[in-house]
Amino acid sequence: MTTEEERDHKQPPSAVELGADERVYKVEMLARVEGEGRFWLRLDAAGEVADAKLAIFEAPRFFEAFLRGRDLEEVPDIVARICGICPVAYQMGAVRALERILGVDPPSPGIRSLRRLLYCGEWIESHVLHVFMLHAPDFLGYESAIEMAADHRARVEQGLRLKKVGNAIIEVLGGRAIHPVSPKVGGFSRTPTVAELAALRPRLEAALEEAEAVVEWSAGLPMPALELDYVFVSLASEDYPIEFGDEVLVRGRGRDERVDVDEFLDHFVEDHVAHSNALQCRLRDGTPYLVGPMARLNLFADRLHPRAARALERSGLALPVRNPYQSIIVRAVEVVHAFATALDIVTNYTRRVEPAFVELPPAGARAGRASGGTEAPRGLCWHRYETDAEGLIVDARIVPPTSQNQARIERDLVGLAPQLLAMDHGAATRRCEQLIRAYDPCISCATHFLKLEIERG
Repeated sequence: MTTEEERDHKQPPSAVELGADERVYKVEMLARVEGEGRFWLRLDAAGEVADAKLAIFEAPRFFEAFLRGRDLEEVPDIVARICGICPVAYQMGAVRALERILGVDPPSPGIRSLRRLLYCGEWIESHVLHVFMLHAPDFLGYESAIEMAADHRARVEQGLRLKKVGNAIIEVLGGRAIHPVSPKVGGFSRTPTVAELAALRPRLEAALEEAEAVVEWSAGLPMPALELDYVFVSLASEDYPIEFGDEVLVRGRGRDERVDVDEFLDHFVEDHVAHSNALQCRLRDGTPYLVGPMARLNLFADRLHPRAARALERSGLALPVRNPYQSIIVRAVEVVHAFATALDIVTNYTRRVEPAFVELPPAGARAGRASGGTEAPRGLCWHRYETDAEGLIVDARIVPPTSQNQARIERDLVGLAPQLLAMDHGAATRRCEQLIRAYDPCISCATHFLKLEIERG
């Protein structure tokens, strides 16, 4: 089929084809998300959900296939191109897995600290973009951040100002703000001087105070009521999970379960659903689960930076958080955590980390297979690589956070459905969009595909 025919084939039936007593809420092109997708929710005459679909029709991108045959040292630069918003997440997930293969895990405490700082920059720029530009317009009744700026210019400018600080962190450490080039297997191609990081300190101090005020502002937004039951999934680490972790914590159904990252696929399974060009990941028993800010906060709130913990307390947000609309507050708390953590690292950076990277085993001794996990702004990003003795990639597997959240988004739409019956059609449709945007879905990241089957007539 052609691309256009394929899209028509995936298109849900139109409202004209449905029974007169049925209700359909749909948007053909989701706005204020990264990538291209649509949703469709159908209620039958009794008000019960007949179908709920988040359809991702962006073309598959085959990154796993691109990696086969490439040298393992090329991987961080290649996977960074999966996303322009969260390239560090893909770089760090790949680096973690490859360093475990090579036995250079961890390189050194100094390199680990700089990687955490780099990741803080990504969390800041990604979360701030979502809070101010993509999700806040839903709460304030605007179609876009541009329209919102007409009445809330200072608030939009604040978002841009905070995002620039995150970009500056990535640029200093990574060589440029988008698709950083310095991160590599074993460390960095270069580490920053003390003066380069010290120059960030005044901006971090000012931004941290602003970020704390943003938590209070976000907590005051008009919040739709919705309480849902979730299975929360996040990396487990000694600190609030950001850049690394060797275990995955699963909490739900009345118990906690810890899963080694190397055993991820024994507990989670990706399936291809007919209405989407992205795989959906569920627990092996078919249960949808939640990754991302709400999962991290509910599992590890006790590991927040003290400044973020105080901001959370002042917000009045009670744990556990089970209202997906409140994720905008959670992201704001994580922004405080990232700024406070970054400021600590910069303040304590009194001596340049040397060497910038550790030497890797020579060609001929690079065979292995291992997995790595990292917490992208949107949630758990899992990688697995297999290499031959020369260090060439034999096989690659990446499970991004949005593919893990897709089934959960559809389940949330089902949970929202009873509220929609009392709303006019336009308001109900917008409420569905607002729910989907609460996940900050990175749709392009989700379109990986492990298999491509072509049916020819």
